[in-house]
Amino acid sequence: MQPTPELGPLHISPCWDVVVVGAGPAGALAAHGLASRGVRVLLVEQRLFPRWKVCGACLSPQALAALEAAGLADLVTDQGGLSLERLQLGVAGLVSPIALGAGRVLSRSRLDQALLEAAVAAGTTVLTGTRAVLGAAATGLEADREVLLQKGTARRSVSAKVVLIAAGLSHRAIDDEAEISTSIEPHSRIGAGCVLPGEAAALPPGVLQMAVGRSGYVGLVRTESGEINLACAFDRPMLRSGGGAALLCQNILAEAGFAPLPGLKEAAWQLTAALSRRTIPLAGHRLLLLGDAAGYVEPFTGEGMGWALTSSLAALPLVLRGREQWDGAIETEWRHLHRRWVKQRQRSCQVLAVVLRQPRISWGLHRLAGSFPSAASSMIGHLQRPALPCSTA
Repeated sequence: MQPTPELGPLHISPCWDVVVVGAGPAGALAAHGLASRGVRVLLVEQRLFPRWKVCGACLSPQALAALEAAGLADLVTDQGGLSLERLQLGVAGLVSPIALGAGRVLSRSRLDQALLEAAVAAGTTVLTGTRAVLGAAATGLEADREVLLQKGTARRSVSAKVVLIAAGLSHRAIDDEAEISTSIEPHSRIGAGCVLPGEAAALPPGVLQMAVGRSGYVGLVRTESGEINLACAFDRPMLRSGGGAALLCQNILAEAGFAPLPGLKEAAWQLTAALSRRTIPLAGHRLLLLGDAAGYVEPFTGEGMGWALTSSLAALPLVLRGREQWDGAIETEWRHLHRRWVKQRQRSCQVLAVVLRQPRISWGLHRLAGSFPSAASSMIGHLQRPALPCSTA
C-alpha cells in the first residue's frame, strides 16, 4: 500500500469550500462524503500515512453500517478485514465466551490509509505532514474561516466556508480556548497499545480477548496481518507506580485469568492522552468538531470507531447547508445531532466503565453472564446496535 502522493510545499488554492483538519476515520469519511457531492475539500493531516496508532482495531456493526451508508461497504473486506465473532471476557480469574454481532477487525494503518485513498478518489485534496491551526473567528456571518498551515518551513493561510476539526483526542488545532475548550473527566484513564508477533498468543482470528482488572483493562485481537494488536486503558496513578505499561498489562492479564504474553517489555508501546473528556462547545462560527475531537469516553468492543464514523454522516447535511449560507442555527443543530447520534450512545459505555471499576460488582455480573450467556450477548448487542442518521443525497 503506497502513501498518498504529496503536493508541493503548500502549493494549493487559497480558497476552499471545506477544510477538514485530521485524516483519521471521522475526517476522512467526512471529506469523502463532501467531495462525492461536488464540494471542494482540503484534508490536512499532521502525520504521514500509513501510520499505526493506539486502537483496538475492532469495527462494530455500527461502524460497518456507517461505511455502507457512505458507499464504502466493501472497504474493510477489500483490505483483508477479519470477521469478529466472539468475546472472551476475563474478570477476577473467570473467563467467559460471549457472542458478538457482525463486527470486523482491521488494523488502523490499513483502515485509515484506505479511507484516505477513498477521499482522494472522490476528489479531496490532501496535505499530510502538515500542521493546521484555526484562525480567529471573523465578525459577520458572511466571513469565511481562516486556517493557518505549516509544512516544514513553508507557511500559508487558506480560507473555507466551513472548517471541520477531526484531529483526535489531544489536537492543538484550536488555539483560542475562549472559543472551544476541552476538560478531562475525573479518573480518566490513559490509553496504551503495542503490536506483538502472531506467535505471542494462541489467539484464533475472530476472537477478542478482554481482560478486566482493578487497574484497567487490556484488549487483544489478531489482525489481518496475523499480528496481535493490544489496546489498553490504564489508571493514571497505577501506570506511574506500577512499573510501566508492559508490567501493568501483564498484571491485568494474570488477574483476569489469561496466560502471560511474551515480548511485552520489548514491544514499542505508545501512550495516548487521557481518554474521557468533554469539549465545549461542539461548534463555532463556520466550525464543527467531529470524532474524538468532540469528546470521548472509554469504548468497550469497537464502539469508538462507530461513534467517529457516525458523527461524520450526521454532520454532512449541516456542512452542505453552511457552505451555501452560515447561520447560528447550524451550531445549535449540531449540538443536538451530536447528542442524539453520539453522546446518547456513549452513555452505555460510560455506565459499563463505572461498573468495571468496581471489582465485586463486575465479578458478580460476570458470573451471572457466564450462567446466562444469551443475556451477556444481548447487553453487548445493545452497545453495538446500528442506527444511522439520514444523510443528504
